Amino acid sequence: MESTSTEGNYFPSVTPVPTHNLSSQIHQDSYLHKLAHLDEALYNDFYSLWIALIVINVLIFLVGILLNSLALYVFCFRTKPKTTSVIYTINLVITDLLVGFSLPTRIIMYYSGGVCLTCSFVHIFSYFVNMYCSILFLTCICVDRYLAIVQVEASHKWRNQNYAKGICIFIWLFAIVVTYSILTTAIKYAACCLSKLFALTVFEFLVPLIIIVVFTIRIMCALSRRGRMQQSHERRMRAVQLLVTVLVIFMICFTPFHVRQVLVYAYPDMPHHVSLIVYHVTVTLSSLNSCMDPIVYCFVTNNFKSTMKGIFRKPEAEQTSRDIASMQKSSKGSGTAIAVTNTMMMNACRPPLHQ
Repeated sequence: MESTSTEGNYFPSVTPVPTHNLSSQIHQDSYLHKLAHLDEALYNDFYSLWIALIVINVLIFLVGILLNSLALYVFCFRTKPKTTSVIYTINLVITDLLVGFSLPTRIIMYYSGGVCLTCSFVHIFSYFVNMYCSILFLTCICVDRYLAIVQVEASHKWRNQNYAKGICIFIWLFAIVVTYSILTTAIKYAACCLSKLFALTVFEFLVPLIIIVVFTIRIMCALSRRGRMQQSHERRMRAVQLLVTVLVIFMICFTPFHVRQVLVYAYPDMPHHVSLIVYHVTVTLSSLNSCMDPIVYCFVTNNFKSTMKGIFRKPEAEQTSRDIASMQKSSKGSGTAIAVTNTMMMNACRPPLHQ
């Protein structure tokens, strides 16, 4: 099979497409075929890895859908009030659900060995939109937590529900419009948009990562001066745990993929087999965030973990309540019977009155 040496551009399927005197449809077919060849090459050259990635994606799909569906229920119907952190988190949950729902197209791509070209386009578009929405919403949660812990007075102005909703709408529109425009441009003119793809890596991954690192350090410094902190120790520790968890998710899920993109941009002659393996592994790792983000949810509100436990313990609690009620009724009935019996015995033992 012919190797696609330039398949490692920012969008993994972005490869130089011949543009001399061909229609856009032919360009699109060539683009999608080259994208599909990545999965075909994995099937032909690394069959064991191909099997493993199918299994891993199925597990990510099942676990991610289950956890995020429960989280969406908790934040939408069991959490009040809807603070700015909760608003950002609800949007993050929706993003993670969409990541899960996009995985079947990737599984079909693996299983078909590159035959399903429509799946290629659907997956690559939904994949990048959801990944960058996840990155931006995680950044919003961290900034919101920083304002609440360190900039308490300023937070009253900026931690506003209307602001939070407006920011969420902007993030969705920005991710969809930018991803779609770059993807469609790459289909027709792949060779002339490499700089734009690299800029997208910088502004939608590197800048959010720097923001999270800086704010985490500033919160750590603020926590070292306990006399200046007005929040409880529990709330401060929860903020630290949230930021550290977000950093871990960035390091495990998002950093490997973007490091690969930078290396491919800087070293386009990277060996094809190395680039192929690293691409598939890093894409799978970036999808893993849909299973790791529920850890972040535990630190957003005080009652998330207790509410989740209550959902599973509710039938048991109801059964216990019914048992207690029946025992109380039974003991009440027994007490009445004993009282009547004692009264009869006392009357029987009482001496007759002398007339």
